[in-house]
Amino acid sequence: MFVLLIQSISSMKTPSSIIGEVYNISSVPYYIFYRKYVYLSWTRPACGNCEAEGKKCRLKKNYSTEPETECFVMPKLPKGVISGFFLLVLVVIVLYRVYSSDKIEKENQVKIERFLEDYKALKPTRYSYADIKRITNQFKDKIGQGGYGTVFKGKLSNEILVAVKILNSFTGNGEEFINEVGTMATIHHVNVVRLAGFCAEGFKRALVYEFLPNESLEKFIFSANDKNRFLGWEKLQNIAIGIAKGIEYLHQGCDQQILHFDIKPHNILLDENFNPKISDFGLAKLCSKDQSAVSMTVARGTIGYIAPEVLSRNFGNVSYKSDIYSFGMLLLEMVGGRKNIDVKVENPSQVYFPEWIYDNLDKGEELRIRIEEEGDVKIAKKLTIAGLWCIQWFPVDRPSMKVVVQMLEGESDNLIIPPNPFAFASETRSSASLPRRPFMRELAVISESD
Repeated sequence: MFVLLIQSISSMKTPSSIIGEVYNISSVPYYIFYRKYVYLSWTRPACGNCEAEGKKCRLKKNYSTEPETECFVMPKLPKGVISGFFLLVLVVIVLYRVYSSDKIEKENQVKIERFLEDYKALKPTRYSYADIKRITNQFKDKIGQGGYGTVFKGKLSNEILVAVKILNSFTGNGEEFINEVGTMATIHHVNVVRLAGFCAEGFKRALVYEFLPNESLEKFIFSANDKNRFLGWEKLQNIAIGIAKGIEYLHQGCDQQILHFDIKPHNILLDENFNPKISDFGLAKLCSKDQSAVSMTVARGTIGYIAPEVLSRNFGNVSYKSDIYSFGMLLLEMVGGRKNIDVKVENPSQVYFPEWIYDNLDKGEELRIRIEEEGDVKIAKKLTIAGLWCIQWFPVDRPSMKVVVQMLEGESDNLIIPPNPFAFASETRSSASLPRRPFMRELAVISESD
């Protein structure tokens, strides 16, 4: 603490004209600075001793002639008080977040209950969470993990095996649950997984499916070096036809058109006879059968299988043709026995398999993939050509799933190699040498169904 000495100088001619006034710097009257001359100087209080003792220094309130200082100790808050304050703030933040999360979850529960009331006539069996724990033997046998939940093997009271998917309570807003139950409750097809029941109890939600012992197609087609897991070309062809028929049913065989939006090997399950069944309808959308496209505000699907128009409307409208693109990518992965994008391959030209295999077909070269018997060449070529038709960049250039089924069930000699889907877009569209097919038609836009 310093003291400010202010001397007002009314005349600079004689020393007697200097009048000194002493003020504490924190309480200097403002009118002092309106005088004609003001001379400022600092006193030099002895604060060294105070600092040496770890104390503060201040001006004494009562002094006679010379300003005097004194030492004092600055009061400190106990450490416990400070820690308690920060702990209180932290607790308030946590409680607020819990409250907000709980409020949102309750709103989701109301939404789900209203939905289930609407689907009361169509819904499968509703289980309690206690039933789910009993069915899965306290979640003893985990058989899968996905973005929306964990799958456990279970058993119903009549010895029927089931797969129980426990949905993550911290993802989504209940939409994936509503999609699964609302979509699958009306589906009855040999190539679509059957929903046996569900659980919606507070924050806990689960879906109960028929159990398929051979799990997903993914573990078979991505094991090219494991001869014990390679299914053989004839079986791969039957699986491809089964998947195509399942998708055709979703697009044309239901009361409403169902767009899956997540066709990929992981979502194709195989029963004991390796019959394929489409699963995981968490991203599915419903629309009227007499309209062909759906408007979307957010892209949905899995990278590598998402159709171009889902990411950019410059390629066309989102429609059932988006599922056909995903199916085409799946077909090519079945042919190649690997992910379509594989940076581990030795030949850089083979990194993107669809483009590499198209170049081979276009040049009339051998497919150069795992072929053991002569008849397998025709099957591999047929699956390849069908897959390349399905992944045309523009939706109107892709066949319907009905046409794809005809391709897969027919002979490869009757199939025409499609336009190059990897050429520059404008060249693909304007090529006069590529006649437009009967299935190439424009698609009307409709609103997205809830």
